[in-house]
Amino acid sequence: MTELSYSPALAALTAGIENFLYREADLVDDRRFDEWLALFADDLQYRVPLVRNVRAQAADEQYRNGPLDVAWFDEGKETLAQRVAQIRTGVHWAEEPASRTVHIVSNVRVTEALPSVERADEVEVRCKVLVYRHRNQDQEDTLVGNRVDRLRRKGDAWEIVRRTVYVKQSVVLANTLSFFV
Repeated sequence: MTELSYSPALAALTAGIENFLYREADLVDDRRFDEWLALFADDLQYRVPLVRNVRAQAADEQYRNGPLDVAWFDEGKETLAQRVAQIRTGVHWAEEPASRTVHIVSNVRVTEALPSVERADEVEVRCKVLVYRHRNQDQEDTLVGNRVDRLRRKGDAWEIVRRTVYVKQSVVLANTLSFFV
């Protein structure tokens, strides 16, 4: 990964991307799922790969990223829409009553801008995420990790084309993963 050099154009681009990502987090936390889904491209790949405990020398191989590897989530926009529809039925046992979530996004960095920072039509963004979930009186879950997003310009806005969340826990203690990471 090459590092982009600081420039006023990069600062402005990053600020706009941060605002987009913060708004996206608010939409999912506020359960405004139609607006949230509209931020994703039709050709979306949304992936949360499994992580393995490996020896220090093999740290680059800890996440299962191959096309046939199992992941916590490996979804497209259609699958996300189906999950939202299922939650809205009111009979989704893992989300009735609904989870309360907080998505915290920080350390946002634009690491690639194509064709250039000044005229970016597509960007790669890296950030840190913390997802907190509370449900009922006693169910509480926290997931933390690194996230890599690929965003594409769509008119005057951005859409999420690819999202990979590298959760740091090798064992997820949540009794369900029915909430959105």
